[in-house]
Amino acid sequence: MDDLPDQLVWEILSRVKKNVDKNSASLACKRIYKLDNEQRQSMRVGCGLDPANQALTLLCNRFPNLEKVEITYAGWMSKLGKQLDDQGLVILANNCPSLTALTLSYCTFITDLGLRHLASCSKLSALKLNFTPRITGCGILSLVVGCKNLTVLHLIRCLNVTSVEWLEYIGKLETLEDLSIKNCRALGEGDLIKLGSSWRKLKRLQFEVDANYRYMKVYDRLAVDRWQKQWIPCESMLELSLVNCIISPGRGLACVLGKCKNLEKIHLDMCVGVRDCDIIGLAKKSSNLRSISLRVPSDFSLPLLMNNPLRLTDESLKALAHNCSMLESVRISFSDGEFPSFSSFTQNGILNLIQMCPIRELALDHVYSFNDIGMEALCSAHYLETLELVRCQEISDEGLQLVGQFPRLCILRLKKCLGVTDDGLYPLAGTDKLDFLAVEDCPQISERGVQGAARSVSFRQDLSWMY
Repeated sequence: MDDLPDQLVWEILSRVKKNVDKNSASLACKRIYKLDNEQRQSMRVGCGLDPANQALTLLCNRFPNLEKVEITYAGWMSKLGKQLDDQGLVILANNCPSLTALTLSYCTFITDLGLRHLASCSKLSALKLNFTPRITGCGILSLVVGCKNLTVLHLIRCLNVTSVEWLEYIGKLETLEDLSIKNCRALGEGDLIKLGSSWRKLKRLQFEVDANYRYMKVYDRLAVDRWQKQWIPCESMLELSLVNCIISPGRGLACVLGKCKNLEKIHLDMCVGVRDCDIIGLAKKSSNLRSISLRVPSDFSLPLLMNNPLRLTDESLKALAHNCSMLESVRISFSDGEFPSFSSFTQNGILNLIQMCPIRELALDHVYSFNDIGMEALCSAHYLETLELVRCQEISDEGLQLVGQFPRLCILRLKKCLGVTDDGLYPLAGTDKLDFLAVEDCPQISERGVQGAARSVSFRQDLSWMY
């Protein structure tokens, strides 16, 4: 190694991806140790920092070119020593001039003051905060004012972020490309209007409302029409995920659904108010759609004050089949309260979508209408490679035995399916048809029954869900 030029050693070290391997290599000699220190661009630390601020100082001095830093205190207890505090963020700001991405998880000692220090990190473009309860909207505002190149912002369970001035400010910058707001109790659907012209640049939006606080806000959101009908530019949106949201007809997030002409992936989970016309409008605009996931709320969860027909029907699936020729992944799920006779999508609607689109991945959860006839129809699904069936109780061994006739299926997952037994998997034994088989919590399938049914198998049995 002594005869190799620095550039070649640098190239060798760059091919070592795991930090534990880099640490081992750096112990070989002082030269590799020095080059590794200069090359190291990412670092993940947490409970092992003790004393936290002093240890972080040593690490920042050792690795002067850090660009990505993740600090996580998941599983932290007081006996593990004091957490990193605001002074730790001062250390990062002063010693990491190349810092571009920072993730803080379960950092309960950090306050708005610490975020203000990060405002001096002019290169910071990505900030992710996961359960930092002392952070408020004032701290985020001070950071975005200083970090004008922020393109990624994730806020997860930031319970004290109430004011949204920061959202309005970052909307005017038009730099944001990836925004994720999950379970921040004080932030609702109406606040997203503050993004303004930044909707034009946004490529990825994840918005999740805390389900325990959703219905407390329903009446206010409908009474105060904060989202007037307006033109919302979403030409750059590629991924959209909405969970526990209120979709008000003709405004707000309903307008967004019909404007994402380049959308590739959408996830709608327990979103109250989604109508056929919303999905039909989405399908007509988003011809590049590759993945769709729908989890439909049950009847009892729908607000009684909404008079519009809210149930999604096969008309939505028909529109997707006719307009989204690139659709590869479909996931359909009904909530636990859904009764079999009330299922909004029929088996014919689902099969029509599979027959007209190159579906490679299909997942059905609590879809009671899907039965052995549906499994037989999948024998002509020429693109299907992955099938996941969860709580599909109308499928029996007769339908499961048809898996061997699926043209390209290589991954099968069964979970909480009551109607299938070892006999359904028996024809697959020793055939090498499947690359991977996972069986979870199916009471009539034994561990012995899955052996040999695929090159790789996973089996778990926990029947507490039945009682």
